[in-house]
Amino acid sequence: MNIPAELKYATSDEWVRVEGNIAIVGVSDFAQSQLSDIVYFEFKVDPEETIKKNTVFATMESVKAAADVNAPVSGKVVAINEALTDDFEKINTDPYGAAWMIKIEMSNPSELDALLDAAAYEKSCHERSH
Repeated sequence: MNIPAELKYATSDEWVRVEGNIAIVGVSDFAQSQLSDIVYFEFKVDPEETIKKNTVFATMESVKAAADVNAPVSGKVVAINEALTDDFEKINTDPYGAAWMIKIEMSNPSELDALLDAAAYEKSCHERSH
């Protein structure tokens, strides 16, 4: 299981890469491996929309289950990765790179403090998979 140390993680399996005041968000390797092959992906928000922490911003479906993807921070959506709606397989093959999902200009960067570091997230994944 790949859990990059430089990222922050939500207990709902989203990752966050912070670049200045922008949070780049996607789903973790653990999440995509639990779902297995993604067969559908849809955004529930549009650029320029303001969203609150824990708002569902996307839905993905696999052969096993459907899952909501939640915003780990509040702010304004400044970009969505439109390519994923047609090329959602990247969620399985490159969850931390080409499969980034959304960029949020954070309105409250202190919300990052509630997220897990890589070690704590790895422990959370281990507990849920056993």
